Amino acid sequence: MRWLKIPPQIVRLLLVTFVIVSCYLILRQILTPVSFGAFGWYRAQALEEISARTPVFAGRQECDQCHAEILQTQAKFAHKTLGCETCHWVGQPHVEDPDVKTAKLTDHTCLRCHEQQAGRPAWFKQITSKKHYAEDRCTECHDGHKPDEK
Repeated sequence: MRWLKIPPQIVRLLLVTFVIVSCYLILRQILTPVSFGAFGWYRAQALEEISARTPVFAGRQECDQCHAEILQTQAKFAHKTLGCETCHWVGQPHVEDPDVKTAKLTDHTCLRCHEQQAGRPAWFKQITSKKHYAEDRCTECHDGHKPDEK
């Protein structure tokens, strides 16, 4: 008399589960980097990889070397907390070679921050672009460095 009779479908299910779990554990051992877990749920080597990358952002200090008057003007207005690269995109290539131009400003540059959205606070200046202007560009009426003036 057999004291334990397991149906064949359960045996197959257990076998498939065992194979899947075994494959997972083997692949996890193979694919997990050695430095994983040294600093919690991070790879320790990631810090070295990130620091070895060539910087693409120049920073406000680099812009200040040639464009000090613009930064002084901007410091008096609402955009004083924004870095130059927030609107003009990455600046390291321009710093290395002044003939390389920064990105051309488009309406999208302004609207990604100032287009009306329900999640933004009421004090933040927002517009509904279809109502605010028809064919004009933002920069035809507003100066990004002096946004409070028209």
